[in-house]
Amino acid sequence: MIAIYPGSFDPITLGHLDIIERSSRLFEHIIVAVLRNPNKSPLFTVQQRLEQIRQSTQHLPNVEVDAFDGLTVNYAKMRQAEVLLRGLRAISDFEVELQMAHTNKTLSTQIETVFLATSNEYSFLSSSVVKEIARFGGSVNHLVPPHVALDIYQCYTNNHTVSNPTTKMEAIPPQQSLPTGTPSQKMHKQ
Repeated sequence: MIAIYPGSFDPITLGHLDIIERSSRLFEHIIVAVLRNPNKSPLFTVQQRLEQIRQSTQHLPNVEVDAFDGLTVNYAKMRQAEVLLRGLRAISDFEVELQMAHTNKTLSTQIETVFLATSNEYSFLSSSVVKEIARFGGSVNHLVPPHVALDIYQCYTNNHTVSNPTTKMEAIPPQQSLPTGTPSQKMHKQ
């Protein structure tokens, strides 16, 4: 069975990876689908996000990374997927996601939405939170994969968009504070 995990992933977080890794054990094939949304001004281009996700999921042989635009349901039909995956962090997520699931069901009765509860340690985490912390010069090393943290630091440093001019961000964060791997790799080390 093919499942699609759609989103903007701008950037991909350890919470996203947690959902991807757990769902890769539940489904034969997972497509992490990056939505091209012309109404948003993302931090990273679609191509950059695709590469970040590919690098983050290279240890998962049944995960594919792709991009799409338009309705998620139409993309799912085109890819012959039967399931849309959604992560839930809080009750507020559930209300929005349930409405979206019901809407998608009116567009295609053949596609089911499966909700996965986010692991406790990532229940607060979102791409928006990561960008906000980085924008003000804070460390995001514990929130995203190491290569994504570097991309974020370089992006804000190169664009000079740090909101607090008294805080200097280094292009390369200190190595001792970088995460040692993906969520599954961290669990295996314990």
